[in-house]
Amino acid sequence: MHIAPYNNENKPIVDVEDSTVPLNYFNIVKLDVGQAFEYQVPGFETCVVPATGTVDVEVEGFAASDLGGRGEDVWDGEPEGVYVPSGAKATIIAKNTCEVFVAGAKYDEVLDPFAVRADELDLVQYGSDDTNTHRKIKHILGQKHHDKVGRLLVSELFTVGQGGWSGFPSHKHDTDRLPDETRHDETYNFRFRPNHGSGVQMLQREDGKSGDAYHIVDGSTICLDKGYHPCAVLPGYEMYYFTILAGLSQRSLVQYFQPSHAYQIETIPGIKDMIAKFK
Repeated sequence: MHIAPYNNENKPIVDVEDSTVPLNYFNIVKLDVGQAFEYQVPGFETCVVPATGTVDVEVEGFAASDLGGRGEDVWDGEPEGVYVPSGAKATIIAKNTCEVFVAGAKYDEVLDPFAVRADELDLVQYGSDDTNTHRKIKHILGQKHHDKVGRLLVSELFTVGQGGWSGFPSHKHDTDRLPDETRHDETYNFRFRPNHGSGVQMLQREDGKSGDAYHIVDGSTICLDKGYHPCAVLPGYEMYYFTILAGLSQRSLVQYFQPSHAYQIETIPGIKDMIAKFK
């Protein structure tokens, strides 16, 4: 499902018990200097990630100061985040004008809050210029923090160069059938540089049958419940997407690669490392 960009007025874009991705939660919060935003999502663990700007975050006795720091856009520096336990009350205080992502996964157990700083990210680079698949992934809640999080995976993905494909070889993760696959609902929010760029999100429900395609623009949100889902950006533009994954039965993601394309795992550099970092 494609949700076109709109002024959400700091209200969830993907709320609890969403009909498409019930395991996900997603909000975009925009604040001016000195403003504060308080939230609490019962039954969901969340992660606060400034897209731009700097914030202080308070979570029931835990505090993280000067989080973020990116300037004009998501290309201007490294991401940082704060893990907020399930149902905990969190307050975001803007140090300057900011835009903040709040990512969530359905999870009942209450863990401890913590901050993820720029030097604590899981970094992966995969693909190649020759295959138009060259990408960088910055895992905020990735492998390094596996034992501190319940079901939530949070990452940022950047294209390298202008144009090309991401999420390829095509894969899905919509059914719990270990050891071959896990069910992980997924939500994306896209940005483009320059911001008048655009791309396409494919969604093929079954191998060998035609599927759907969505025209994505700066600020588009995509909710993925079922099917193979590569995406592409137009030549001459760079693409970014904020990624939320939430597991039904476990945090580790097991992707099932589309049979007609799976052999390309062996031909695209870094794919195996990328897969490992989502666990």
